[in-house]
Amino acid sequence: MINIIADVVVLLPQLKVLPMAKARVHLIIHGYVQGVFYRASTCETARRLGLKGWVKNLPDGNVEALFEGDTVKLNEMIQWCRSGPAGAHVTDVAEKWQDFKGEFTEFSIAHTF
Repeated sequence: MINIIADVVVLLPQLKVLPMAKARVHLIIHGYVQGVFYRASTCETARRLGLKGWVKNLPDGNVEALFEGDTVKLNEMIQWCRSGPAGAHVTDVAEKWQDFKGEFTEFSIAHTF
């Protein structure tokens, strides 16, 4: 029981903003993340978490994503993005937190190039 409580206490300081608040986070995911169903898996995971926004491939081989929603769910999504689906090899996730705008009605895959 003590270990479970200790794990929760350790995880809480990693939150970027207060729980139950809404925000948006912009990510650039670096590594081997194209051709491994990274966008489709991201879309599925974001929808399951109730997040809105988009994900797209970048010409340089990286993936870009913008998520909006509850900060606890955003942090869960960021942790998922750090590993991605089977076959992906994520080397870095650059994140930029922003104010919630509420401009999206769903999470989608953006096709850009």
